Amino acid sequence: MAAVEQCWLSAQWRPVSLTHVEYPAGDVYGQLLAYLSLGPVVILISFVTLIIFKRELHTISFLGGLVMNEGVNWLIKNIIREPRPCEGTHTTVTTEYGLPSSHSQFMWFFSVYSFLFLYLRMHQTNNARFLDLLWRHVLSLCLLTAACLVSYSRVYLMYHSWSQVTYGAVAGSILAIAWFAITQEILTPLFPRIASWPISEFFLIRDTSLIPNILWFEYTVTRSEAR
Repeated sequence: MAAVEQCWLSAQWRPVSLTHVEYPAGDVYGQLLAYLSLGPVVILISFVTLIIFKRELHTISFLGGLVMNEGVNWLIKNIIREPRPCEGTHTTVTTEYGLPSSHSQFMWFFSVYSFLFLYLRMHQTNNARFLDLLWRHVLSLCLLTAACLVSYSRVYLMYHSWSQVTYGAVAGSILAIAWFAITQEILTPLFPRIASWPISEFFLIRDTSLIPNILWFEYTVTRSEAR
């Protein structure tokens, strides 16, 4: 009942510039959360930019997983058809259904997949084990914090209920684990063959899956070439 009353008594909603995300006018905290909820858009733009400049198969596969995750979210929403809380509060929503939250599902997919990649795919360098583990722990904490903040922002801004963002987090996490397993066990062994295709060579698509630590590899190669 309190939530319904809050929906009716809320102030006018103002969109973030050039986006469809709205926040209560005059609410600085809400405005900050509105910007944070744009995290999935920033991540997608970063992926496209990274693929254009790096053209690495695992990055392309990661993006493919994110697209698959969005497709599953759309499918579940249109099967369950649970309405958003405070219907009519926002006039710029892309879909009327709210279960599960696409923002929550996206961020938890990205965070859980990145966590698995950091700890299971990448290997530490021999001469900096402590620092290598430290930055992984710090980055994992940042990923978890970002996923929690985006999920919370969707509730605070009245786009979703707590149950909708929770189911989104669960769905995103499960799909991330499944896609990571598919990538490691099925797709990764195929990457060397895909990278040798004529079309892949034409577009300079490469496979770095056999390199234990790509960051260290690129660093040493760049230093060596610069000298």
